[in-house]
Amino acid sequence: MIRSRQISSQALGAFSRSMARMLEAGVDVRKSLQTSSQQSRDSRLASSAQRIQKAIAGGSSLAESLNKEGELYPPLFRDLVNVGELTGTAPEVFASLAKYYEARVQQVREFRSQIAWPVIQLVAAIGIVGLLIFILGLLPPQANGKPLDIIGLGLYGSSGSAKWFLSWIAGAVLGYLGWKMISNYPAGQMAMHPLLLRVPVIGRCMQSFAISRFSWCFALTQQAGMSIRPSLECSLKATANGAFIAAEPWIWQQMKDGETLTDALTSSRLFPMEYLQVVATAEETGTVPEQLDRLSHLFDDEARRSMNRLTVFFSGAIWLSVVVLIVFFIFRIFFLIAAPYREALDAVR
Repeated sequence: MIRSRQISSQALGAFSRSMARMLEAGVDVRKSLQTSSQQSRDSRLASSAQRIQKAIAGGSSLAESLNKEGELYPPLFRDLVNVGELTGTAPEVFASLAKYYEARVQQVREFRSQIAWPVIQLVAAIGIVGLLIFILGLLPPQANGKPLDIIGLGLYGSSGSAKWFLSWIAGAVLGYLGWKMISNYPAGQMAMHPLLLRVPVIGRCMQSFAISRFSWCFALTQQAGMSIRPSLECSLKATANGAFIAAEPWIWQQMKDGETLTDALTSSRLFPMEYLQVVATAEETGTVPEQLDRLSHLFDDEARRSMNRLTVFFSGAIWLSVVVLIVFFIFRIFFLIAAPYREALDAVR
């Protein structure tokens, strides 16, 4: 298994929630770090917290100490902690980070729970076919001296069954490794996410989640007093979408050339018209952070609905694959069994 270079979202969510409570109560940051990291399931968090405590004792700030940990903490986490430390809103920032990471964990759990049964059906179908290949290999051979080949790929008996299972296992492993490469490395995200955004069901879901996170982060950083460039960069990184992250230099260049935020976002072609219209109104009234905070909740709800549609789509696709697989083998076996009788009838005629 390829382990992520970063601490898990689940661990960061629990850690951020505890830090928000401790700092809100006035507990010293080093004591807060020690207490908040003790119960973490990710062992890297506890050891990292010890190093951060020593760095703070040596005169470094919390944000500087986090940056020394490299990629162990996501850029979004480090950037927002820095904002909270500079503006004196660390408890509020940690509370917002806790909600963000807890929501990500919940979304993954919901997707897995909804897709679990169709995957079980697919695995069961593959297992039944493999067992059938093994059993048919034990039966007497056909008239041509070969065992009954229900697939047409030359798979017979125990060796054929082993090849059948190994081919599916290899495909699953390669798919998993490819997904990890895309999700863990920015280059993979920037290459694949723009393509996935064009896929009707998947693209809508990804876009809604990205816009929800962008709106949440931009509202938070603007309310905390962060300047526009780092706020924009941080917010686009918060989307965890390679297409949005790659658009940051272009969007910033547009704003640098005098364009409004609405025009700059429009030029990226990543945001829907309804969203842009609200941003334009917010710019005119000077309520951009407030409106984007409201939009983040609206698009989060839309993202959840899109994810439900996505899971229904995947469930249907897997179920259809199982049906096609079963129907194929039913007809394959039928024609193989019927072939000798057809030949006998032709001979009689």
